[in-house]
Amino acid sequence: MKLSIVAALVAVSSVTFSAYSQNRVLLEEVIALALENGYDVRLSKNALEAASTDNGFAVGGFLPQVNGSASTTWNNNNQKLEFQDASRNNSGKAESNNTSAGVQLSWLLFDGARMFATRTRLAEIERQGEINVKNQMVNTIAQVITNYNNIIQQKQQLRALEELMSLNEERVRLADRKLSVGAGIKQELLQARLDLNAQRTQFINQQATMEQLKNQLNVLVGMKLPATFEVSDSIEINLNITKEEITDNIESKNFLLQSIRQDMSIAKLQQRERFGEYFPTVSFGAAYNYSLTDNKTLINPFQSLTSRSHGYNYGFTVGVPILNNFVTRRNVQQAQINFNRQGLVYDQQRAVVNTSIQNAYVNYDNARKVLLIEEENILLAKENANIAMESFKRGVSTFIEQRTAQQSLEDAYNRLINARYLAKVAETELLRLSGDLLK
Repeated sequence: MKLSIVAALVAVSSVTFSAYSQNRVLLEEVIALALENGYDVRLSKNALEAASTDNGFAVGGFLPQVNGSASTTWNNNNQKLEFQDASRNNSGKAESNNTSAGVQLSWLLFDGARMFATRTRLAEIERQGEINVKNQMVNTIAQVITNYNNIIQQKQQLRALEELMSLNEERVRLADRKLSVGAGIKQELLQARLDLNAQRTQFINQQATMEQLKNQLNVLVGMKLPATFEVSDSIEINLNITKEEITDNIESKNFLLQSIRQDMSIAKLQQRERFGEYFPTVSFGAAYNYSLTDNKTLINPFQSLTSRSHGYNYGFTVGVPILNNFVTRRNVQQAQINFNRQGLVYDQQRAVVNTSIQNAYVNYDNARKVLLIEEENILLAKENANIAMESFKRGVSTFIEQRTAQQSLEDAYNRLINARYLAKVAETELLRLSGDLLK
């Protein structure tokens, strides 16, 4: 299934109360709810928002830092002054008030181009966040499709069991009638009832499994589905996918590989940042200061009553790294090692993705071949079961033959329903790996 992001999100609005009132939700509606409200998607979007915030403020690294300060101090001191001329000696309380204010500017003009590498790295991290959101969307869509169709599989199993129980109920009636007229044996009736009860137990267990799967699906959509709902009746499968469609441009379509390539780009930029530590730094500084001292009382007759000063200064500072215990060299080498590691991770993941696609296509091709056979088998099994039932009614076939035909029909149903589900799972995995679930 190929979905447009816009179409999927718009479909959220189509999940109306009227649809819920019918207790049936379509796959497209569930996918739209999962993309809008799913916990994993929301968490990845939250990480993207954090990266976008960092990138949005990255321009601040190119701007100067400006700080202001102001203070007022009240001084109250007891002073004693002694001069060579003892007649001038004096003592008493000295009171003063000092007020100061200033503005300082610091601007890093050159740091070995590290600020440019940092700015680009933050932009690449934001881009990686966007890719990770898309990757999570693809994984969520695949989970929803698999879970939704698993519910359909259980629903089809229930319908098959209903048909089989109907046949077994007919068997019980026939065996009971034959026994009542002396044409049958009690063992046939007991076995028919045992088979019917076994299917009733299986039916109850199947219902419980389907309810559990519905609960799991509700978690995927952020608990936005109604308390009770129904799914579609049939599994839609595309049986015409070619290997070339999946493998063509896989490295540019697979979101996981795209994310790892972003890791490589980020590691390369970190190298540039570390290498910039070898270069000197040039910064510009400026300041404006104001100071006022007001002496309320004076003990020293040579001291002024008021003192005021104000002015500015500016200049350049050059910092040259000479020796820092080889920290810079170590940082550069570690950055190179990290870059090489990301390259190895990419090569490894590319091999994993290609192998996964090969295996997924083998599963897909095998599933569609098996499905064609099982669709033929179910027709044969139904016809065989009908013939066996009619023969049993006329007394021309044995109880064992009729039971064997019913068992063959049950097995054929199980294989067919399972084949449909496995074919859908294989198709979904192929589209997930190729990124084609999200267009």
